[in-house]
Amino acid sequence: MDACTARSAWSRPPSSRTPTTVTTPLRLPSKRQFRASTEPGAQQDAADSVKRVSQELGGKSAHIILPDANLDLAVDTAVQGVMNNSGQTCAAPTRTLVPASLKDDFLIRVTPAVDALTVGDPTTDVNLGSVANETQWHTVQRYIQIGLDEGATLVAGGLGKPENTNPDGWFARPTVFADVTNDMRIAQEEIFGPVMSVITYDTVDEAVQIANDSPYGLAGYVTGADKAKAEQVASRIRAGQVLVNSVVPNLFAPFGGYKRSGNGRIWGVAGLEEYLETKALVGAL
Repeated sequence: MDACTARSAWSRPPSSRTPTTVTTPLRLPSKRQFRASTEPGAQQDAADSVKRVSQELGGKSAHIILPDANLDLAVDTAVQGVMNNSGQTCAAPTRTLVPASLKDDFLIRVTPAVDALTVGDPTTDVNLGSVANETQWHTVQRYIQIGLDEGATLVAGGLGKPENTNPDGWFARPTVFADVTNDMRIAQEEIFGPVMSVITYDTVDEAVQIANDSPYGLAGYVTGADKAKAEQVASRIRAGQVLVNSVVPNLFAPFGGYKRSGNGRIWGVAGLEEYLETKALVGAL
């Protein structure tokens, strides 16, 4: 999958979001890098021959909007991050953590921003294309219904297809839920679609606790006016890459997950080192 591209109207299908078994010869390759959802197929397949495996897997990333944040920047970061690639990015900040005191101001801004997104043929001037396929569309619909059943407040989007889209295309409505609690399934499970969950917090310590209360740890985001404070908060998030006041990943920085988001790294020097073996020459001088 072309993961985490900053801006795109295209909906590129992921390489795999379902359990996958790939059989490789016993001797080659000696290292495998696997990118998909959180199923153990790659490790199981490599186990018999003790191949080295690194995995970049699923995510349910949190975006902490600090009390001093510029809300226009925060909304832009949230909408771009969640809705890019029709929500089909592994590092999408689908849990948007907002100070309780700023909730109404944030929703006043984010709701029209999401409602204004255009969906349709990605070869035309639109913001979002379709999701990958019929199966994924039904998955997104199922999670939207789960959010409604769990008591979250729908403030944008919802079930069904957007108006004026090709009925044969698997187009999903950009969706925002408010009044989400972190124990809800829409806050804990990877949807892989254009669905944002807005969660409120009272203190920054609580925000960090919520961000880390996840089986995943692929990415994190912090938006705040005081850069030093934002970086300090970012350092407390248990995720492989945390972006401060940005939604654009740095391809020269290591990228990979904590917890169920995988092991090993891609990109940067650390990504290259995944393919190297350490050799010691003893007594050679």
